[in-house]
Amino acid sequence: MRKKIVAGNWKMNMTPSQGAILVTDITRQLVKDLDVQIVICPPYTSIDRVARVIRETKWVFCGAQDCHVQLSGAFTGDISAAMLQEMGVRYVILGHSERRKYYHEDDILVAEKIKTAIGEGIRPIYCCGEELQERETNQQFEVVEMQIETALFGLSPEQMSEVVIAYEPVWAIGTGKTATPGQAQEMHEFIRGMIAEKFGDDIASKLSILYGGSCKPENAHELFSQPDIDGGLIGGASLDADAFVKIIQSF
Repeated sequence: MRKKIVAGNWKMNMTPSQGAILVTDITRQLVKDLDVQIVICPPYTSIDRVARVIRETKWVFCGAQDCHVQLSGAFTGDISAAMLQEMGVRYVILGHSERRKYYHEDDILVAEKIKTAIGEGIRPIYCCGEELQERETNQQFEVVEMQIETALFGLSPEQMSEVVIAYEPVWAIGTGKTATPGQAQEMHEFIRGMIAEKFGDDIASKLSILYGGSCKPENAHELFSQPDIDGGLIGGASLDADAFVKIIQSF
């Protein structure tokens, strides 16, 4: 059975005190036997507070928004996977489109980050997806294929079994635009097929693939009803407890 996962990416929002209030509100609204893994990815400064709030739950996990490729060293301003692991982080977002755009990260670097995270017992949420021009010129499959081959095909089957993939059509992030359920399903099916061809059907069938492009309470149920969509990587809506809980409950 594939894990259903809803991950909230708070980006550069929420102070530690605000984050503690938000995650407390989220956990209070959720039933404990919900068959969904919930991942909260706050800024680094809020991880400790969030981890303390969710420590008693077995169905809410703390995530991070990035990590450095090295475990230690003279890298001013960076955070290592070893540091995150000791703080209680169990998932880390890697390859997000904003890291690619603003920090010029490519899949060669992301591939090494993925291996580092897995080595520290942290599950990577690997982000891939096309820009608007690539979608309009029908290059989306070629783009995603290249991203996945570069970032993931150097992994062992054991390492690949620890990865979660998030398909994020870049043109639908923060724009209010959303891929139709059919468009999203088509890409998720394509991604699963790539993983099956490289790593085998068993690993592909257990791979959780999340949708990460403007998922909201209004469209979550239809998206999550698609056979190859296993949850969402949620941005803006994860900053509102009621909206985030409604997305989770869409399952």
